[in-house]
Amino acid sequence: MTENAHLPGLLIALGLLFLAGLAADSIGRKTPLPRVTLLLACGLLIGQPGLDLIPPEAEALYDFLAITALTMVAFLLGSSLTLAKLKQHGRAIFLISLGIVLVTLAVVGGGLWLIAVPAPAALMLGAIATATAPAATQDALHQSGRSGPFVDRLRGIVAIDDVWGLLVFSLAIAIAHGLNGTAHIGHLIDAGREIFGAILLGLAVGLPAAYLTGRLSKGDPLMSEALGIVFLTAGLAIWLELSFLIAGMTAGAIVANLARHHDRAFHEIEHVHWPFMLLFFILAGASLDIAQLAAAGGVGAAYVILRIVSRIAGGWIGAMLAGAERAHRPWYGVALLPQAGVAVGMALVAAREFPEHAGLILTITVGTTVVFELIGPAATIMAVRRVQKT
Repeated sequence: MTENAHLPGLLIALGLLFLAGLAADSIGRKTPLPRVTLLLACGLLIGQPGLDLIPPEAEALYDFLAITALTMVAFLLGSSLTLAKLKQHGRAIFLISLGIVLVTLAVVGGGLWLIAVPAPAALMLGAIATATAPAATQDALHQSGRSGPFVDRLRGIVAIDDVWGLLVFSLAIAIAHGLNGTAHIGHLIDAGREIFGAILLGLAVGLPAAYLTGRLSKGDPLMSEALGIVFLTAGLAIWLELSFLIAGMTAGAIVANLARHHDRAFHEIEHVHWPFMLLFFILAGASLDIAQLAAAGGVGAAYVILRIVSRIAGGWIGAMLAGAERAHRPWYGVALLPQAGVAVGMALVAAREFPEHAGLILTITVGTTVVFELIGPAATIMAVRRVQKT
């Protein structure tokens, strides 16, 4: 019995977390508040920043839940990259996403440097600001209940945004080392391996999955197939030290384009992914450190303002170059404000590369992530609804 002494507490905690998530989800459906924000706030309340009611056994599940939930989201986002949609929106997706990433890097990095942040740290923070939160954005789009060209383009942008972000981040590391006189090409090689290796892994999983899934009898087997693809993709990506987000997105795109005999794998993941997302967002909220937000101070406030301005400007410029509808142009950047785990992961890498600036980079990133996690989903829903009114 001693070996399982922690089991009752874990099960009780999971039960309460599911019920708390259900309450937040219900409130989100009846009010304009995004359920992602409500779940994060719930985590803040009952986690370490608040009442500290979540046992360590439940908190230990965070990494597993985060990887599973994000791989499912990547798989679903990849399904939006069908040839038909790319023919219709591909140019807009490419130009808007690239515009947002490049303008964000320039405005945030340059703006922080102008207010006396050391150049390597400013450049790193500018690169980190390019990252989005695919899970929060995808859920906000789903909660909005809207569809159409604007939403299709947003899903496509989110799907490839992390590819641009990783490339820009790797280049920024090399340039920042150059500013310190320690540049080497290894960072670019590592980035290329992570990105292109993940694409190859997605192809290796997606090609047989496109043909083999849906061949069994209808019902439960397809659920098992869908979960098998997700866990296999995530596990292999982590084992090979590749991006599970890019691998999942690639596998989803391959299945969506080649599996002509069914599209139910995506429906099955849509049905099952919410419990994972629910626990993921609550535990993410419980792990946020409000004290870091206060520690960010004036530089943190500048980062938030610069990132908001740059996302809006970059989205507008990219949409203008793509010839997107004039009424939609101001809203792409607003819809892509969420920032979460990818940015924190980049910050950890940057802190390791530049230990002399580690405190500043981590404090600003973690602190401002609290802001963007809370206001980002609301901005996404507002943008989609405003576009639908035009």
